[in-house]
Amino acid sequence: MKVAAVALVAASALALTACDSGGSDDADKANSPASSGPSVIAPGKPGDVAETLSAKDAERRGSDDTPNSADVSYAQMMIPHHEQALKMTQLAAKQAKSEKIKGLAERITAAQGPEIETMRGWLHKYDRDTEPKGHKAHDAMPGMATESQLKKLRAARGEAFDELFLKLMITHHQGAVTMATEVKSGGNNVQVEEMADDVIAQQTSEIDRMRDMS
Repeated sequence: MKVAAVALVAASALALTACDSGGSDDADKANSPASSGPSVIAPGKPGDVAETLSAKDAERRGSDDTPNSADVSYAQMMIPHHEQALKMTQLAAKQAKSEKIKGLAERITAAQGPEIETMRGWLHKYDRDTEPKGHKAHDAMPGMATESQLKKLRAARGEAFDELFLKLMITHHQGAVTMATEVKSGGNNVQVEEMADDVIAQQTSEIDRMRDMS
């Protein structure tokens, strides 16, 4: 009888342990991160700490590409920046000596003309002015040639034109790359970021090409 009683107590203890173990596993599963979906690490802007977001929050945040002031300023300022580049390239057909310089000028014109129209269309889409405000906006754009420099370029011919054109255009392109890099870290709109990526890739390549010509 004693042996039977001991066996019964042992069996009961095992049954209770199994129930407790199962309940604990269920609770752990319910409270685990997997139950709420995978987490996503969202990198912060320069100087900010990265955040851990749920997949749903990350998707919601990713879909919000409302333009901010950096996006608008970039488009408004890059339009006259490109327009000045076109003023310089238009001179090359008649004033440059090097056929490579003429070909480069044609490629710059072919690329930046449509980019101007794209940025104007983007600003119209969001009902924003197509020109930057303030008299100092021109001076705030890196790489812009001064009126004195443009006057010298218009008067130059042959090798003198080629040399000055490359000098001014390299500086001009470097300014555009700087502006594009800044809006990539400060802007919020996906289309503006894509336009900035195009500027960085294309104009960095052209800078290397122009340095080889110098």
